[in-house]
Amino acid sequence: MSSPLGVLLMAYGSPATLEDVGAYYTHIRGGRAPSAENVEHLRERYRRIGGRSPLLEITRAQAAGVERALLARGVGARSYVGMKHAPPFIAEAVAAMAADGVSRAVAIALAPQYSRMSVGSYHAAATEAAAAHGITIRCVDSWHDHAGFVAALAARLDQARSRLGAATGVIFTAHSLPERIRSWNDPYADQLRDTSERVAAAAGVAPWRFAYQSASQTGEPWLGPDLLDALRDVHGAGWRDVVVCPVGFVADHLEVLYDIDVEARQLATDLGLRLERAASLNDGADFIAVLADLARRSAAP
Repeated sequence: MSSPLGVLLMAYGSPATLEDVGAYYTHIRGGRAPSAENVEHLRERYRRIGGRSPLLEITRAQAAGVERALLARGVGARSYVGMKHAPPFIAEAVAAMAADGVSRAVAIALAPQYSRMSVGSYHAAATEAAAAHGITIRCVDSWHDHAGFVAALAARLDQARSRLGAATGVIFTAHSLPERIRSWNDPYADQLRDTSERVAAAAGVAPWRFAYQSASQTGEPWLGPDLLDALRDVHGAGWRDVVVCPVGFVADHLEVLYDIDVEARQLATDLGLRLERAASLNDGADFIAVLADLARRSAAP
């Protein structure tokens, strides 16, 4: 009997409790401890969203959904969750695969648009761990233009716009990265623009803009414009209603629940803008079908 296909879903990770924020922040910084002030600043953001992020639970639900969807298509599979900066780490998930007798696997970073700095680092971790356990693994580089992914985003955008009106303007967003990725001919910015154009066309959206969010204070320039600046700009341009549609995120987590739902919403209120956010894909059946399709196609001989 052949071993099941391993499906590894990889996400950024989040601290399990407020007490874990310091260790989590240190891991993000490559082992360099942040200042107590910065730890408390991050901890306060988690407090504002209820004390913790739901990212791990959502990713586990996505993994379970993919396993069921593949089984329904006649593909025997076992799904695993690996995080970049918090338990369960990617290497731990791959070790669990090996213990379960998995010999071939597909790895999917839950970031639709490829950057060497983001998705590339997930793939490196998965590939290294798989080699150590003798597992053959295929990594999905990018799925920013997958028709099902675009349709799922467009559906949630339609729902958000319906709460404000069909003429509402839209700002698509994704996590910013340092500007130096441009010198690598990194496809990240182009893929984000392509996703946004496809979703806007599918939803019949006009006007729309794109902005980055959640840039870190590292002392170097990051990709812009920033979402908060974009909100000021569209207010100045006469917009009164806006839907923020994060096309670079697929689950509720700090960058959605705080950076958009708290910080951006507060600025919009101060400006006199009505702001709605398109719901995250999370473990919606339409998005699970996308992930299952990616896994099935990538596993094909």
